[in-house]
Amino acid sequence: MNPQAILASTQTVLPWFLDHLEQLVRVESPSEDPAAINVAQELAAKWAVALGGRVKRHRQKKFGDVFELKFGELRSDPRSSKQKPILLLGHLDTVWPLGTLKSMPWREADGKIFGPGTLDMKAGVMMALAAVSVLRDLKLLRPITLLLNSEEEIGSPISRPITERLAKESSAVFVLEPAQGLALKTARKGVGHYDVHVTGVGAHSGVDFERGHSAVLELARQIERISGFTDLKRGLTVNCGVISGGTRSNVIAAEAHAEVDVRIARASDEKKVDRLFRSFKPIDPACKLTITGGINRPPMERKAGTIALFKRAKQLAADLGFDLEEASTGGGSDGNFTAALGIHTLDGMGAIGAGAHAAHEHIVKEHIVPRTALLAAMIATTP
Repeated sequence: MNPQAILASTQTVLPWFLDHLEQLVRVESPSEDPAAINVAQELAAKWAVALGGRVKRHRQKKFGDVFELKFGELRSDPRSSKQKPILLLGHLDTVWPLGTLKSMPWREADGKIFGPGTLDMKAGVMMALAAVSVLRDLKLLRPITLLLNSEEEIGSPISRPITERLAKESSAVFVLEPAQGLALKTARKGVGHYDVHVTGVGAHSGVDFERGHSAVLELARQIERISGFTDLKRGLTVNCGVISGGTRSNVIAAEAHAEVDVRIARASDEKKVDRLFRSFKPIDPACKLTITGGINRPPMERKAGTIALFKRAKQLAADLGFDLEEASTGGGSDGNFTAALGIHTLDGMGAIGAGAHAAHEHIVKEHIVPRTALLAAMIATTP
């Protein structure tokens, strides 16, 4: 495997990459619109077939369909290959509603490419297809599974079992999420969501004040408790990001509600956090407290298998002519699921840019070729 040959071949497919990325970005695919997502998924699947891939479509009702794309297998007998596949994790749903292209059009300026979903993560999906093309041309193609999920931005509620099953069949997992600056991600926090609902006793605040028991006041006291869970030294953070309650200023509130985001750096903290939430009791005994939710993405902890993958990537990057570092992040991805299973997982293998989920979302054009070449080299050299 010659890294420079991979780099040169990747350079030749750059025009193809840019043309197809533009097509994909122009197909808007918000998580909440299954039909729109399916158009994007079908487009990527069509390109995969043109590269010799096999398509397995996991049809869904409430979400877009999940597409499992396989490359590098003998069509006559896929089981004949003794080499486990590399699993590439991608998603084509975005946070952007239909019509966003009017205010955030596809455009190139100052070496950057803008548009909804460019960074998170349509460029990453196109990098995977470009890497397959390069490896095929260089006769370095090995078994690869590219999984395109349809609801990653809303927690992967239906694709998680598919992701975990394929991970168990694979030798390693590369996640096509954007890089952390210029770095690959070797650790991610786990993510949780809790709903806190308080039922109080409503009353007229002027006539029957003493008969009322305010759900808003109870919730405020509980928020102080909940926020006290934060332990920055452990990487544990708790944020009451949404609160609501009451109807009018002259009515003692009968209902109040809070939505709480939880991030954990250690798997061992999952049960601890859940136990703390479940242990809450009302401060005002006349109020009722209902807590639902939990940790929905386990943390991706920095472990030996991931470190080994990163060291290989760092050496290959040097061979390709650039330096590579590692980083951790508080955000979650589908790589959290595979890492928690003990499958060697390396994240941030996608594009370099800025503005994910923001109006200035973009990728940096100069990094497309070297980072795609790195992805291809990692696929080719991972046992």
